[in-house]
Amino acid sequence: MTSIYQRALGRDFQKLHPQIQRRFGFSSEERVVAIGRGTMQRVWHGGAHLRPFLQLGATRHIMFPESGLEVPFQVRNYAYRDSFGRETVTWIREFRFSPMRRFDAYMVYSRKRNCIIDYLGTHQHLAVELQLSVDDRGGLRIRSGAQRFFEGLAGFRFPLLLSGVADVCEWFDDSRGCYAIDVAVRNRIFGPLFGYGGTFEVEWATVGHRQAPADVMPLREEFRE
Repeated sequence: MTSIYQRALGRDFQKLHPQIQRRFGFSSEERVVAIGRGTMQRVWHGGAHLRPFLQLGATRHIMFPESGLEVPFQVRNYAYRDSFGRETVTWIREFRFSPMRRFDAYMVYSRKRNCIIDYLGTHQHLAVELQLSVDDRGGLRIRSGAQRFFEGLAGFRFPLLLSGVADVCEWFDDSRGCYAIDVAVRNRIFGPLFGYGGTFEVEWATVGHRQAPADVMPLREEFRE
C-alpha cells in the first residue's frame, strides 16, 4: 500500500532524502511504528496575550503555553485504519515540561481535496488542509491552508484571521546523522503564535496489529473533511 505522503507528493516523493522517504513512506500494512526521541533546542510562543488561547488548546492537546530551551521530546508515528476505513498516521508529540505537554494530530489523505487533512487534538475538532513540497535539502516542507471546525452537527470554515498558518520543515542532517525539524505557527494579525525546533533520532519497532495503541488514539474521530 502507498503511504498517504506518497499519494500527496506523487513523483516528487522520490526527491526526498532516503531517510525522509523511509520516515514518511510506511503504511498500516507494514505494521511498524517510528518513535523519535531527541531535544527541541527551543520551544517558544508569542506574547502573554496568547496564553489563555494556548492554555485552552492544551486541554485538547493542541499547542500549549510553556516555553523553554533544551526540552526533551518524543514523537510517535503509527499508521492505522480509522473507524471510517481511512489510512491514518498519528503524530503524538510529547514535550517534557511539568506537566508533560502533548500536541496530537491525525493525518489522512483526502481524494476529495487532493491533499493531506490534519485532524488536530483529542477530539479532532479542527481539520486543516496541508500542502506538501520537497525542499533543497531533500526535506519535507508542510504548509497549512484552509481550516474547518467541527462540533456535533455544526461545521464551518474557520477564518485564518482567527487562527494560525503553520510552516513545518523536517529533514535529515547527514553531518549529525539525525533528523531535524523546525515548526512555526503565525497569525496574520497577532504575528508568531507558537513553534519549536530541534533534532531527534528514530527507532523503528514492529507492532503486532494494524491498530494504534489506545493511548495514542483520539477520543473522537471526525469523518468530515
